[in-house]
Amino acid sequence: MTRTFLTAEWRYLAMLNYEVDPSVLRPSLPKGTQLDDHDGRHFVSLVGFLFLDTHVLSLPAFFHQNFEEVNLRFYVRRVVEEEPRAGVVFIREMVPLPLVSEVAKLTYNEPYRSVPMQHTLVETNGELQSVEYQFGGPRDQCRLALHVDGAVQSMRVGSTEEFLSERKWGYTRQRDGGTIEYRVDHARWNVWPDARWELEGALGEFYDEPFASILTEAPASAFVADGSQVAVHLPERIA
Repeated sequence: MTRTFLTAEWRYLAMLNYEVDPSVLRPSLPKGTQLDDHDGRHFVSLVGFLFLDTHVLSLPAFFHQNFEEVNLRFYVRRVVEEEPRAGVVFIREMVPLPLVSEVAKLTYNEPYRSVPMQHTLVETNGELQSVEYQFGGPRDQCRLALHVDGAVQSMRVGSTEEFLSERKWGYTRQRDGGTIEYRVDHARWNVWPDARWELEGALGEFYDEPFASILTEAPASAFVADGSQVAVHLPERIA
């Protein structure tokens, strides 16, 4: 097992999930991985969440412990000695802190960008009602909001929510064309399924085509996951 690079809590993951043709994703596929599908369907997800109590190499990330992230990702798999590894590949990741962005790019070559961000949580009697993430400046601000009804639920085995959120591996193409792999450990999340969604703003300022256009369409699903403590391990290069 590789050394842990980062620990944190990921909370209130708002996930908008779009079904796409696999040909859209193949140009971004890292070597050594293959596209993963759920009952023949391929997805990209726009995910907003909170990074809380962040520690890097076991040390508190002073002034950088609590912040938002919004990422756009798709789903891959890799088999290692008959072990299936369900993973994600990031198309774009955004955080409000330039230092976080630069460290992630140097360590993992992840496609990070630092932009102004903020969030709003609405709760009634301790029950979540909505979560909203905003990113961008006054001229190009975008807004992702999900509204939920009822109490959080256990994630059903075999569900789309499970396929999209039970991902223990990350894969990133490197500058020389190779691929790194890193493990992400976390508990199984609970979810608020069938959320009502809102997405608006200058998405073309942050995402290249065809993804900017895909995000203007209606998603195939929307849900909020409660999140948990996570541990992100240092990367290793794959053969």
